[in-house]
Amino acid sequence: MKDSFNTIKEFLLDLGHFISKEDENEGLFVIDDEGLGIKNLVIGLADPILIMEQYILEIKDAPKDVYRQLLIKNRDIIHGAFVLNETGEKLIFRDTLQMENIDKNELEGSINSLTLLLSEYSEQLIGFSKK
Repeated sequence: MKDSFNTIKEFLLDLGHFISKEDENEGLFVIDDEGLGIKNLVIGLADPILIMEQYILEIKDAPKDVYRQLLIKNRDIIHGAFVLNETGEKLIFRDTLQMENIDKNELEGSINSLTLLLSEYSEQLIGFSKK
C-alpha cells in the first residue's frame, strides 16, 4: 500500500491540490481547494479501490421530490454519484476507482466531475438545504 499511497500523493500534488491531512497507515488523504468548491474531500485507499467522498449537505427529512431530483441528476454526473450516509441524513458525493492501473488523468477526471457538479448544481443544492 505504501507505493499506492505515494503514487496518489504525487498525483494530487502534481494536480495542484492542497493536502490538508494525510495518514499513510490508514491510507487516507484530505484535500482542499476552495476555489473549486472542494473542502475536506476524503480520499481513502482500500486496496483494490480508491474511494473519494465529499460531504455536500444535511438532507434530514427532505421532501420526497428532493431525493427524486438527486437521483435524476445522478444520471448526468460523469464520474461518481450522490449518495446518502448510513443514517440517510447527509448527502455525499462518492466515487470509486480501481487502484491496479490508476493514472493521474483518471484521478483528475473524478475530481473534475465533482467540481463541475458543484459549479453547475450549486443553486439547486443550496435550495435543497433550505427544505
